[in-house]
Amino acid sequence: MRQYMDEIMKRKDLIVYLIKSGLKAEHRNSYLGYFWWLLDPLLGVVVYYFLISFILGRGGENFAVFLVIGLVSWRWTNTVINSSARSILRYSSIINQVYLPKSIFPITRTFSQMVNFSFGLVIVAIFLVVFGVMPGWQAIYLPIIIIVQLVFLLAIGLFLAYISVFIRDIENLLTHVTRILFYSSPIIWEGGRLPDEYQWVVDINPIAHIVNSYRDVLMYQQSPNFFALSIILGVSALLVYGLLAYYSRNEYKIIKAL
Repeated sequence: MRQYMDEIMKRKDLIVYLIKSGLKAEHRNSYLGYFWWLLDPLLGVVVYYFLISFILGRGGENFAVFLVIGLVSWRWTNTVINSSARSILRYSSIINQVYLPKSIFPITRTFSQMVNFSFGLVIVAIFLVVFGVMPGWQAIYLPIIIIVQLVFLLAIGLFLAYISVFIRDIENLLTHVTRILFYSSPIIWEGGRLPDEYQWVVDINPIAHIVNSYRDVLMYQQSPNFFALSIILGVSALLVYGLLAYYSRNEYKIIKAL
């Protein structure tokens, strides 16, 4: 395991290159280019705000801020899930020619999407200013929440990248899985509005706790649920360690499958 981690660290320059190239490739042929990093979450907020507030007549005070925080945090999760599934497959030609730790590919996808997420935070900040929502001192916990989500997504990315090499249908299923995760998490609705018999959906959902934590520190001027975050971080860190150890012992299987 230590030797495998050393192999990853030796390729820091490659990791940085893959992150940069992944970011450039996203909007390489678009007219607006990197401006989509800001425009994409903004358009999502406009669509859902119109649907929920104007058509369904729901949504309370500062619902636009509530919505943008949920959608921006969800966007990071959604893009990592979908891009990680093909993160190893898309570099199969390189993998078959040169030895590289295969785990660096889902890792770079997670970090590149974190850069996109940081631009989404700019949109969140704009909404906070426009709607006059002032975060309290609890905003200092924001980096902690980001780290928790990062480790959580690293675990998901490493798992999906490996299993997708052997089960190619996973990519087709992810569209439906992410849709279920979206509607079972309080992205566009408040978790407290669920009937008591369905509250367990939020209680066991790590995405729900992460999204609610962002809202706690940015909207409601209160501390996040540290107990839930610590469980998510601890379990995710153990999974990342276990998955990296599994990669180190079974990467030859990836080469055979490719």
